[in-house]
Amino acid sequence: MRIALAQINTTVGDFAGNETRLLGAYQRGAAAGAELVVAPELAVAGYPPRDLLLRRGFIRQNLETLQRLAAATGSTGFLVGFVGENAARPGREATNAVALLQHGRVVATRMKTLLPTYDVFDEDRYFEPAADNQPVEFNGRRIGLTICEDLWNDEDFWRDRRYRRNPAVELARAGAEIIFNVSASPWHLGKNRLRHAMLASLAAKTRRPLVYCNLVGGNDELIFDGSSLAFNGGGALVARGAMFAQDFVLAETDATAALPAEGLPDEEKLHRALVLGLRDYLHKCGFKSAVFGLSGGIDSALTACLAAEALGPENVHGVSLPSQFSSSGSLDDARQLAANLGIRYDVIPIQPAFAAAKTQLAPVFAGRPEDTAEENIQARLRGVILMALSNKFGALLLTTGNKSELAVGYCTLYGDMCGGLAVISDLPKRDVYRLARWINREREIIPAASLTKPPSAELRPNQTDQDSLPPYDTLDAILDAYVVECRSVAAIIAAGFDEATVRRVVRLIDTSEYKRRQAAPGLKVTSKAFGVGRRIPIAQRYREA
Repeated sequence: MRIALAQINTTVGDFAGNETRLLGAYQRGAAAGAELVVAPELAVAGYPPRDLLLRRGFIRQNLETLQRLAAATGSTGFLVGFVGENAARPGREATNAVALLQHGRVVATRMKTLLPTYDVFDEDRYFEPAADNQPVEFNGRRIGLTICEDLWNDEDFWRDRRYRRNPAVELARAGAEIIFNVSASPWHLGKNRLRHAMLASLAAKTRRPLVYCNLVGGNDELIFDGSSLAFNGGGALVARGAMFAQDFVLAETDATAALPAEGLPDEEKLHRALVLGLRDYLHKCGFKSAVFGLSGGIDSALTACLAAEALGPENVHGVSLPSQFSSSGSLDDARQLAANLGIRYDVIPIQPAFAAAKTQLAPVFAGRPEDTAEENIQARLRGVILMALSNKFGALLLTTGNKSELAVGYCTLYGDMCGGLAVISDLPKRDVYRLARWINREREIIPAASLTKPPSAELRPNQTDQDSLPPYDTLDAILDAYVVECRSVAAIIAAGFDEATVRRVVRLIDTSEYKRRQAAPGLKVTSKAFGVGRRIPIAQRYREA
């Protein structure tokens, strides 16, 4: 069968825009001689719609859009993900569904069987799962229709499974000749290799061609990479969609020539993912430009590079906000970076405002030495100025903190945490440097000093991050073990880390939850990010023995 994969970028609730993209992809597929055009999961409504699914008007508009798409179809079939209505009671009102459209009507629908409720997913909150899923008749063939998670539970691939059922195998046993999967699978580093191996294994096991169409684009914290795939019945890859870009791919399910495995370096994947996530977040939220503090350090330098790539240099504004503790080298590095990128650059000193604030507070602070209170005043003054620029010019304020800092609370509420999007908040410090070096692989964009000087908040004389924190290599390794891998304190210590350091880092992670709850949304690029995928109580006293 000749298939067209319509790897499109949808926006939640943009029914008119999503319809236009879907219709354009369908018409292109029909013109190319495709027998069937396949679009992503919930393509009509956008993914993830979350609590919009509790609004009847949202579901109604999605169904009206589906009917218009059906009316536009001819002999070429169209597989489209949409929000269905559950007629059975008791049960949830909505279903995560896929429709087969052809000859001006909805020929068949199927519901998602396996509803993920872990990490960033909460589908059991909204959807009623399918009790059964039988093949669908299409042009004289029997095809199996599945939705995203339905393929992620094969007992021969996964050591530990979340569900008892294996929908793809069930469909193959029921006579499906080809397995189709409409998907909205969020990306994180390492996901492409895992997904490819899993789908290839499943195609080979069922001895059925497997066609997988994935969403692309950024929606809130989530980034969808596309990377749609088609395998023949032997498990060989015969077609692949672009990574982090809309694409239209024609695939022959009986092709025998196998494509090579995807081979992009991880740094390039991270760069593409963050650029896409930033661009889509800004544009889908109605902004046209961005502003941020440009300190001369590595974090703000990386944020600047990503913003310039995502939005165009003309839409990016970097602002240095020096105090009496800021070094001339930092200002030079910030100015040079702005020149290298071609972005707007301004210097607004905070020293006069800081002096005024200290004078006002002097009677209340009398008799007490200067400490973190005065340091945080500086950070908050910077936040006030940056928010003023954001308000005046309608630019989205980007925060520049990394995952390592956010993990241990090395950041100031209402100061450097001010902003609408935390671009690199899921990048540990080691990966900030790794990505910055990759950006400089051909020429120096980020000044060399930003990569080599000791990281510093520059809020007191001669300050460095390591005055307050362990070396970042150590911190990041403990962070990975405790947050990403969910290992116990005892296990981390047993792996060779200093006990006092581990206990201190874990205590900082646990007690900083209240800060993270108030942080800007952050783009998710690792398998476990702070935010929607990690739900830890703020008011709690659990500590490991």
